Amino acid sequence: MNASARASQSEVMSSFKFTDADFRQIARILNAEAGIFLSDAKASFVYSRLTKRLRALGFESFQDYCSLIASDAGGDERRHMIAALTTNVTRFFREPHHFEHFGKNVVDRLAPSLRSGGRLRVWSSACSNGQEPYSIAMSIFSRLPEAESLNVRVLATDIDANMIAAANSGEYSEDAVSAVPDELRRKWFVQQAGGMSKVDQKLASIVTFRELNLIGAWPMKGKFDAIFCRNVAIYFEEKTQQQIWNRFVPMLNPGGVLYIGHSERISGPASDHLVADGVTTYRLSRGVSA
Repeated sequence: MNASARASQSEVMSSFKFTDADFRQIARILNAEAGIFLSDAKASFVYSRLTKRLRALGFESFQDYCSLIASDAGGDERRHMIAALTTNVTRFFREPHHFEHFGKNVVDRLAPSLRSGGRLRVWSSACSNGQEPYSIAMSIFSRLPEAESLNVRVLATDIDANMIAAANSGEYSEDAVSAVPDELRRKWFVQQAGGMSKVDQKLASIVTFRELNLIGAWPMKGKFDAIFCRNVAIYFEEKTQQQIWNRFVPMLNPGGVLYIGHSERISGPASDHLVADGVTTYRLSRGVSA
């Protein structure tokens, strides 16, 4: 870092005392709690994201904050810290090739079985404020108009309780819904006061939101026909990525599909069971036992 950059960073990080030791402790706790890895270059990011928490708590230094989050009494604040340091970039129908593949190779493939009493289960494993799972639901209804009356469910989870609350509300700005094709926007969104749009209840009826930490326990007992875990593993170290990929394997039905982010790749033991089936799209080899 050159002298000018150091001076600029020093000005930004001057309101609260923030040492290298403080940063390392926050990074260790974030990694242990959420699996997220922070390089030293993220120090200013951590400072800017957490100063609101220090002000809200009335702390004068990051040392005081670190003492709280490291304590047994700091569980609630650790959750606030994770929410503050989590990147929630999302968009309706982001990476549209995944939704095209999902419609043709999952929904269409299972449609005859569904109409005869079968089931469809999809997991949006890092759903942010709900735009991904609602995109999944729109894709299902587009090919299976009677989905509401069939055994079709989308589970949407995220580590951030604030994102789960926003997703449950189903309300989005005009800018957010502009990414939805016109026909689908007219069909599935109801205009609200203040320029907001709310997801139609029929669409929301097949989606369930739950708070879940990907590196924690997974309480789900059934398997899934498709799992979306996109642009999340990039924040994990390689070892953690491989563990997550491998945990997905027994969660998929034979022939089930895993969709990952555009800059992510399957590695580790999971690569013995997941075969490429499109761009950042992997199918579980048939015959693999859980």
